[in-house]
Amino acid sequence: MKQVILTRLALISAQGVKSDLLTSGMVREPEVFFEDGKAIVTVHVPDSFTGEIETLKSQVEVQLESLDGLDNLLVVLTAERSQEPDAPVRQPPKLKQRPKDAPGRDMRPHSAAIPGIKNVIAVASGKGGVGKSTTAANLALGLRSLGLQVGLLDADIYGPSMPRLLGITERPEITEDVIKPPEKFGIKVMSMGFLMDEESPVIWRGPMVVTALMQMSREVDWGELDVLVLDMPPGTGDAQLTMAQQIPLQGAVIVSTPQDLALIDARKGLKMFKNVDVPIFGIIENMSTFICPHCGEASHVFGHGGAEEDARRLSVPFLGAIPLHMKIREMSDAGTPVVASDADGPHAKAYRDIALKIATRLFPEEDDD
Repeated sequence: MKQVILTRLALISAQGVKSDLLTSGMVREPEVFFEDGKAIVTVHVPDSFTGEIETLKSQVEVQLESLDGLDNLLVVLTAERSQEPDAPVRQPPKLKQRPKDAPGRDMRPHSAAIPGIKNVIAVASGKGGVGKSTTAANLALGLRSLGLQVGLLDADIYGPSMPRLLGITERPEITEDVIKPPEKFGIKVMSMGFLMDEESPVIWRGPMVVTALMQMSREVDWGELDVLVLDMPPGTGDAQLTMAQQIPLQGAVIVSTPQDLALIDARKGLKMFKNVDVPIFGIIENMSTFICPHCGEASHVFGHGGAEEDARRLSVPFLGAIPLHMKIREMSDAGTPVVASDADGPHAKAYRDIALKIATRLFPEEDDD
């Protein structure tokens, strides 16, 4: 079926592009996905394209929707063209831009609410390898344990972790260009990892990543959620800045290990959110202390207390410390995070305590009742 899809795509020419979609490289064979009657086709729109993007999308849909055995089709359009300062934003969401004479002029559109979602919080880090995704998954589960309706968006395009962390193997349902996210442990989850093979690298440029992130957040049927937990990509690049500016964040949580090298990058992430006026809910110190299972002695493998000291110095809340423990790692690898698999254990309690602090910031009026 995949070869049939590629053959049909080779029949389509784009306005301003000399050859068909395949020959021109607008559609690349490794990025065409088909499984169980569902197809995902990524079309890269070059600078030379002079037509209407919606028309191009319709052409692809017309060519493919009549295929026998194809039940659901999602066409993902990624614009690689560079936007001139005064040019309109052509990719969804079509949002209002800042005034041209605004101080510190920013070419990005203002954020707009995601339908059905009351609050969005970002879980971020300045660098990878600090356990941010594990923390995001367990915090989402902790918020769910408080009776909230929770979603989890894995925004790390290059290294999506949520399919493995939550043990989700099924693909999302695709109906009428809307993605219905899988649900596990009572939370709705969306990740680029659901749309491609686990071992296939994503070799995309920045604009393609940004477009994919916007589609994963706004073209997903989240339903009614109290909180959407946004597992941010590590670092402070274009994708991170775009998410912070185009999605209305109620607050951000910074995850860091106690060591100085990690804290340097955590401060950069914290400053990025402050620069775009996103409230900092606090800092979490991950992998804080290791307790030897044999002798019971505490060891500070990555140092200890560094994140708490930084939080105090920067005048932001310290949300808590998560220990470095084999059970957290084992349960994460098994797809059963500790908050779900060992709800009464001390590690789950640490995550739930932090989740309660976050919920108190999100719903202060309920705390006063």
